[in-house]
Amino acid sequence: MKKPILIYGICLALLVFLLEYFEYRFFIRELSTEVFVLIIALIFTGLGLWVGNKLTTKNIHSVSFQKNEKALQYLGISERELEVLMLVAEGLSNKEIASKLFVSINTVKTHLSRLFEKLDVSRRTQAVEKAKSLNLIP
Repeated sequence: MKKPILIYGICLALLVFLLEYFEYRFFIRELSTEVFVLIIALIFTGLGLWVGNKLTTKNIHSVSFQKNEKALQYLGISERELEVLMLVAEGLSNKEIASKLFVSINTVKTHLSRLFEKLDVSRRTQAVEKAKSLNLIP
């Protein structure tokens, strides 16, 4: 924990030193205003890109998902119903699921109603939540 803090502290101290150095050079008239503004813009652009990259990248752990086969068998969920459930978890509508699986919308609705019965839920979000808690879907 102390190592990243130390590294960030050194980087920020170096950045402040560079800004102060270029500000000094600007005030003694060795740098024009345009060059000074360009240097500051480059520093903050680089800093913004670095911080943005750190904040948006996800730490993906290589934990493999193990489907709970016992729960699937106990609940009696078929492979096709599991496919529909996974697509529901992705946020697809009934129409999108039907086109993706090459079935009618009524077939999707039938699969969903059976899933709701088997999982003992009444909404799509509840079905996804329960399926995730039972390790049926990732």
